Amino acid sequence: MSTTISVRLPDAIAKKISHVAKETERSRSFVVTKAVEAYLDEFADLQVALDRLHDTTDPVVSSQDMKASLGL
Repeated sequence: MSTTISVRLPDAIAKKISHVAKETERSRSFVVTKAVEAYLDEFADLQVALDRLHDTTDPVVSSQDMKASLGL
């Protein structure tokens, strides 16, 4: 199932989408879907990293301890 979403894009971005679609022989919808999927994946990874960064119960490992644990 899919949902139609209407967005307003600057001309420059729309042209880039059209160019990529033409070069890859895919539809603009496909290109935009893949771009949004990639963004959402990266955003989720960023949120996990930020949550861990701000988690005061998460232990901090020094570079010396890391080297020792790796036998370096």
